[in-house]
Amino acid sequence: MLVECYDERGAEVYEIIIKQIFQDLVLGASVDDLKAYVNPDDPVFVLAIKMRKTSNVIKFEDVANLTYDKAGDVTTILIDNENYLPNILKILWMQFSRDEIYQPNRYQLEIKGDHTKLESVVVDDPHSNLQRRIYDAIFRILPEGFKNIKDLSTKDIITVVATDELIKDEWIEKAHEFIDELNRGM
Repeated sequence: MLVECYDERGAEVYEIIIKQIFQDLVLGASVDDLKAYVNPDDPVFVLAIKMRKTSNVIKFEDVANLTYDKAGDVTTILIDNENYLPNILKILWMQFSRDEIYQPNRYQLEIKGDHTKLESVVVDDPHSNLQRRIYDAIFRILPEGFKNIKDLSTKDIITVVATDELIKDEWIEKAHEFIDELNRGM
């Protein structure tokens, strides 16, 4: 972790703030590196965070078996991994009303009609979940009042430039430098 600031004490304080927020949100193990630039005289905050690799997306077919009974015109979903049941229910409730989903027990769901196409629907996306958690951390770290925010994120590096003034080109260049450094592992 590197916090650049002409004021050493200010850099130390921001490093403590960042570490505390990462600890509170249990993000330490999910981040490879972080670079921040703070300049109170020229009110700007640049933050670039490199995410660790995450597991692949989880689809219905990975955690449940879907079968269609033509005679009864019912799709039965047998849950193999109960950890994903809340996600599965959330997805189904967005597509169907709660009344359309019958749950005779905690491992089985039934829906009228042929819905075997649900097999390819994503149930959980660890990469997207981690991104959301990192953005949450960023918005806790940014100085209050810095409402002008430019997101320069790439696939695995979340980068923002924040200020309470107009965003300058030199700040965007600094953010791109951080992205390049994090990509090179510097």
